[in-house]
Amino acid sequence: MPRGDGRLTHELDPNDRGPQDACGVFGVWAPGEEVAKLTYFGIYTLQHRGQESAGIAVSDGRRITVFKDMGLVSQVFDEATLNSLRGHLAIGHTRYPTTGASVWQNAQPTFRPTATGGIALGHNGNLTNLDELEAWLADRDLPGNSLIPGALSKEVTNDTSAVTALIATFTDLSTEDAAMQVLPRLRGAFSLVFMDEETLYAARDPQGIRPLVLGRLETGWVVASETAALDTIGASFIREVEPGEMIAIDAAGLRSRRFAQPEPKGCLFEYVYLARPDTMISGQRLHSVRVEVGRTLAKEFPADADLVIPVPESGTPAAIGYAEESGIPYGQGLVKNSYVGRTFIKPSQTLRQLGIRLKLNPLRDVIAGKRLVVVDDSIVRGNTQRALVRMLREAGAAEVHIRISSPPVKWPCFYGIDFPTRAELIATGLNTDEICRSIGADSLGYVSLDGLIDATNIGKDNLCRACFDGVYPVEIPLRERLGAQLADLSVERTDVDGLATSAPGIGAIDALTRP
Repeated sequence: MPRGDGRLTHELDPNDRGPQDACGVFGVWAPGEEVAKLTYFGIYTLQHRGQESAGIAVSDGRRITVFKDMGLVSQVFDEATLNSLRGHLAIGHTRYPTTGASVWQNAQPTFRPTATGGIALGHNGNLTNLDELEAWLADRDLPGNSLIPGALSKEVTNDTSAVTALIATFTDLSTEDAAMQVLPRLRGAFSLVFMDEETLYAARDPQGIRPLVLGRLETGWVVASETAALDTIGASFIREVEPGEMIAIDAAGLRSRRFAQPEPKGCLFEYVYLARPDTMISGQRLHSVRVEVGRTLAKEFPADADLVIPVPESGTPAAIGYAEESGIPYGQGLVKNSYVGRTFIKPSQTLRQLGIRLKLNPLRDVIAGKRLVVVDDSIVRGNTQRALVRMLREAGAAEVHIRISSPPVKWPCFYGIDFPTRAELIATGLNTDEICRSIGADSLGYVSLDGLIDATNIGKDNLCRACFDGVYPVEIPLRERLGAQLADLSVERTDVDGLATSAPGIGAIDALTRP
């Protein structure tokens, strides 16, 4: 089975990827409404969760129609396409790949025929027991369980298609009952939306690692990765889909079934960066959480400075909080190009040296002669911050103090966030002082893990903190996964400044010697 990571970027430089979430999911059951257009606006709102491909499946009660393609939501769909997708229920998906190659075949929703019709499914997260699921599918993909024995196994190209295929093998059960057979066997992170011709389903892993919420329309129901998608289409927020819960929505109403006992471990990085700031998770509006993180950061790492500026847009709430707590004025010192998105144009060496300048440009009149506190959400490789510090100094900044609203990222995520390999994470092998020297800042401070957790108002034991502390809440084949993470230590790379770099050891020690 092909398992190339297929990583793409929505930034200019493919060698300076930040953390990317796997997917956004959306579903709506609303007879009489234009469900395809509601789904379009829902996944448009969730575009930040995946920019590689987009798709919508619609049912009119007799058959399911799926339309999907590579590209952004606005590139995949137009008015004519949406008008052709008629029905009473729909699901939508926007994808960033963490398992399976970046090809049309892996775009979602996936579809499989069943004994009574079909099933379409979209998935946010990443399963950690894919080998086990593939073996189970091979055992079940036999006469009596499969419309074409052996075909389902051959068509599996990632964890999502494996789940869809497994549900389709229970030919003697309804989609709902078949799902109740499959869901307890899944391990890892999964927020699923799926459908047959009549019913919309949603399910969330027992740890609730990735978010999933339920909303109400006047004429029906909605499920989505984030509450912001409910707001966009005018749906009212009802509650989160509970960890270990599957809900089903059809003409008989909404019903809930429990397939596993809840063991909440929500992703802490959702609070830092992944989810939109206008989204609410566990009763907390993320903008407010991020402002509070900024206040904590100011207490833990004060600075003698003239101005606090964010790295837009993800650093803005924490920068506001830092300025409020410190009493240092807040200002906009960087202008972001809002139209820098995914690009298939590989920058030349000359253009690569421009690096961050296509994304950000300093306001020289604001920062010249100033001692700056620059607030960002995370440091991954350090390339972006290194180029940013250099650019600010060239624009006349007297001092540059970097403050980061998350702890150092030291461990890979196996639950649906595409971090670089552990060998490329600068914090794996360097301490804070060394990273500060590497990026050329006057000082560097990360918010503490406890400080970040306190800002969420969620108990530490109810959060997945693995990328920060290496404690994984769901068992994973560590030797194999970490071995793969370290396999590319000798691969030649180029950073945003056009400098040849390699990772001679964990943490890219060579960063200390860069100009």
